[in-house]
Amino acid sequence: MAGATPKLIKELREKSGAGMLDCKNALNECDGNIDEAMKYLRESGLAKAAKKSGNVAAEGLITILVSDDSTKATMTEVNSQTDFVAKNDQFISLTKEITSHVQSEGCATQEELHKTTINGTNFEEYLNSKIATIGENLVARKMVTVSTDNGVVNGYVHLGKVGVLLGATCSDDAKSKTKDMLKKVAMHAASMKPTVISYKDLDAEFIESENKAIIADIEKENEELVRLGKPLKNIPQYVSRIQLTDEAIEAAKVTMKEELLAEGKPEKVIEERILPGKIDRWIEDNTQLDKTHALLSQTFVMDDSKTVEQAIKECDQSIEIVEYVRFELGEGIEKKEEDFAAEVAAQMS
Repeated sequence: MAGATPKLIKELREKSGAGMLDCKNALNECDGNIDEAMKYLRESGLAKAAKKSGNVAAEGLITILVSDDSTKATMTEVNSQTDFVAKNDQFISLTKEITSHVQSEGCATQEELHKTTINGTNFEEYLNSKIATIGENLVARKMVTVSTDNGVVNGYVHLGKVGVLLGATCSDDAKSKTKDMLKKVAMHAASMKPTVISYKDLDAEFIESENKAIIADIEKENEELVRLGKPLKNIPQYVSRIQLTDEAIEAAKVTMKEELLAEGKPEKVIEERILPGKIDRWIEDNTQLDKTHALLSQTFVMDDSKTVEQAIKECDQSIEIVEYVRFELGEGIEKKEEDFAAEVAAQMS
């Protein structure tokens, strides 16, 4: 039987997705038999994939799929070794297929995903065949699905590098505008990196440690401002709204009022005009941690005159964000430091 003719190579490439040289070698090894060549490619591909599986995959793409009725959204992070492969159409198509598969199968972990079947093949074998074809280690590393029965979900991906999913409850007649609002808030979260939805979700130990750190930073900054002869920054007592009990706010009011009375300000003017503004500023000074970490407390990037929470309530009072997930490509992966000169020297030798 004939070996690798141009026609057979073309046919095998279209069927397998493998490179031209690999197809030619496979056909020569199998005397031009397409089926045997496909089997040869698969077996040799799995061997190559096993060798590549130890390579660090820290590039890739974050992909989001939102269901047509906006009640379910899935986000995955599929990693490759290089940014070059991450821009390849074949890899992009693969990430979309994996995201759709994760959503339909309801996978939440790599272990669950690897036990599934995709296109009639065990997922792990399927991915290994893609590794062999694309030529780099590929890892379906992270996945999450957000769903709701009484609201909507939506998300946003920034350049394939940062992805955000949000879920919110809302009234039935507000679902359309809630979906649009969630897209805007997801874009905000992609940029501003909140870690929780509300200040109420912040850990008590974290608040305490950050309280000390923020005060220390401001005190150090004030030392420099003194040297420069510039106005000093206010040193807060607290850093989160969760610390601002009714008693704490009342104590601050009493102190402020006493200071204003000592300055000779009339009590009526203090109560009606001065004190409300001073309390608002005091609360702002004493909630710095919330503005860094809590989504709802952050200044909305699309309108810096309001917080995210205020923007949401202005959209519709019924909207309440109940789920928030943010992926950042390669986060937590220890990347290997490449010594290019050493690599070239090793190859030459």
